[in-house]
Amino acid sequence: MNMVVYDFETSGRSSSWDQIIEVGAVLVNDDFQVLAEPLNIRCSLKPGLVPEPYALIVNNTTPQILRKTNLSHYGMMSQMVEQFNKWSPAVFVGYNSISFDEEFLRKSLFKTLNEPYLTQYSGNKRGDILGLIRTAHLYYPNCIKTPMSDKGNAVFKLAELTEMNGIKHDNAHSALSDVMATISIAQIIKDKAPSVWKASLMTTSKTEVNAIVEKEKIFCVNEYFYGKARPFAVTFVCFHPKYNWPQCFDLKSDPSIYINMPYAQLKEELKKSPKVIRSIKNNKHPVIMSPNYATNFEGYKQLGAAKLLERANMIQSNKEFKDKVIKILTEEADDKEALDSQLGLMAEESIYAGGFAKPEDQKMMLDFHKSDWKGKLGLSEKFKDERFSYFAKRLIYEENPEVLGKDEYKKIHRAIAGQILSTNDEKWNTVPKAFKDIDDLRVKYEELKDEKTLKMLDDLSEYIEEIQTKFENA
Repeated sequence: MNMVVYDFETSGRSSSWDQIIEVGAVLVNDDFQVLAEPLNIRCSLKPGLVPEPYALIVNNTTPQILRKTNLSHYGMMSQMVEQFNKWSPAVFVGYNSISFDEEFLRKSLFKTLNEPYLTQYSGNKRGDILGLIRTAHLYYPNCIKTPMSDKGNAVFKLAELTEMNGIKHDNAHSALSDVMATISIAQIIKDKAPSVWKASLMTTSKTEVNAIVEKEKIFCVNEYFYGKARPFAVTFVCFHPKYNWPQCFDLKSDPSIYINMPYAQLKEELKKSPKVIRSIKNNKHPVIMSPNYATNFEGYKQLGAAKLLERANMIQSNKEFKDKVIKILTEEADDKEALDSQLGLMAEESIYAGGFAKPEDQKMMLDFHKSDWKGKLGLSEKFKDERFSYFAKRLIYEENPEVLGKDEYKKIHRAIAGQILSTNDEKWNTVPKAFKDIDDLRVKYEELKDEKTLKMLDDLSEYIEEIQTKFENA
């Protein structure tokens, strides 16, 4: 399949409350040859959104750039969706995309009444070059040069990797420049760790991952925590009864200790760290490697291949143990869901908790995008799911507010004012929080004698004041 390599620059870190401000994307084939004109578009901030000052400093987005950008957020998302659909089916990949860019993508699509799972539907798949490079470095440490942290761990920041490996990356943290740098990093992995690259192409969808873990008696996966990639040789136990993630037994542990444990004791043991049951997030591009690598790693090489196979067979042949694990996982998930249901989620945060759009609402979304603004207003009242009615009216407020009645406009305007002028520690960025961040950043950049950034902070302060003025009389 072709690949769409993409990157976003955003107004902040919260995928629920901040927004994408720049999209860069390139369509390439499996030899990384560019197949179409790259996509590089930038939009203005949505009315009433308070950006994080440091985020704008990092991606070098000045207030002047935001003011002169005529394309709205909804307009940018519409162009991006159209292009991504033209390039589909493809594997959508980025650098740290599954944890960051994908969350912004899904929630931005959700709030603009588009299909949130665009990169996983219609034959599309997804991957992440950051996870891939961590895996490649674990199995083939010399495949790429990496800086080291104070604790002696490899550092995988894109800008530092490109510098160390002689990759041109002139405008780091601009979307299209980061896309081209990501392609160059992927090329290194393909050339110097080909077995890892090939393995990564086989796990870009849940279906592919599930087929491998069910088929292979033993396989190697890795997880990244505390600044380090850690390998595990595991065998499949079951799928999680609620989340459908494969649950696998870590063969470093002796199964005979756990298989005959009384239920209550096993439930407590499975909570302990390090976890003997490892979850494989089959929708997040895990890289699954041959069991032959297991004996290269501490904790497994002492056991040897024969002992690992013996332990895997012990797990595979014990249905009673698997049933106990399923029951334990079900109880834990039920307890978590009961707790989560007590947390009041707002519409912007409800993509996972609120369920999928019903077919009639999905059809209404298509009609919404095709209609003029008066037609959009009429459709906004007809959604069965209140979240989509709310998003539709917010889009009209942002794009064509004169279509809204005076009372509806005031209702939305006052709600935004209440959010962004709040003096509480909110989930979203507020005007008071932004002013405090600017003051703190001034201290930092005065010490560095960075006149350019200090000037930008002055401009940002003026920009935040403009937002405050617009809403303080609501």
